[in-house]
Amino acid sequence: MTAIDNLIAYREGQGEAAGKLGTDLVAVMGGDNGFLRLVSIPEVKTIPELRGRTVSVDARTTGYAFVLFEILDRNGLREPAYAVERAGGVRQRFDSLMEKKHAATLLISPFEVQAQARGFTLLADASAALGNYQGLVAGVRKAWAEQNRRQVVGYIRAYTAGVEWLYDPANRAEALAIFQKNVPNATPQQAETAYRILLDPKNGFQRRGQIDLAGVQTVITLREKWAAQPKKLQAPSAY
Repeated sequence: MTAIDNLIAYREGQGEAAGKLGTDLVAVMGGDNGFLRLVSIPEVKTIPELRGRTVSVDARTTGYAFVLFEILDRNGLREPAYAVERAGGVRQRFDSLMEKKHAATLLISPFEVQAQARGFTLLADASAALGNYQGLVAGVRKAWAEQNRRQVVGYIRAYTAGVEWLYDPANRAEALAIFQKNVPNATPQQAETAYRILLDPKNGFQRRGQIDLAGVQTVITLREKWAAQPKKLQAPSAY
């Protein structure tokens, strides 16, 4: 399970570990739209106020950094108007933001719920800002998948069954209890907010493993624009 941008990057030799992964990676199941939220320290109330400040990313060449750059660009900010620092995965970036080591970062729901509860500012919802966007997918080597079709199909069926279980209102109370058990210090209110976001009928977890091809095109468009060595990429169906 990874962002489809990572899969495309390695397919095209643009990943940070280029050459270590095969060129036959392919997405076989959709997961979500990324649930990406741009969150800033309490002192910053609007995106233009990030001018002259530092934003953090996981990696500059893969993942969701391009989403951050695009949102800032659409609001009149492009390097060197702001500085970029690598700060690790979402948990590390969240902790760094809480310590105000950086002015803003992209968080994945429900981390922004916890941040807002502490007075931090939600500056943008990536889905609202960019429209269709494919985030998480199940990726696999095509050759391996062809040799292990039963396992691949079984995984997809199990995952999608779990998602459908979450969407069933009859399981709401148990789902909230599972969330609170696995998210440290989450309050009942934060669990309810996360439930509403993650299981939103339009923008929640993707149903039945569906991949949003228009969302994949957005990923491709951003990679063609923001990659360190941009090049023309293939059509969404190729990936």
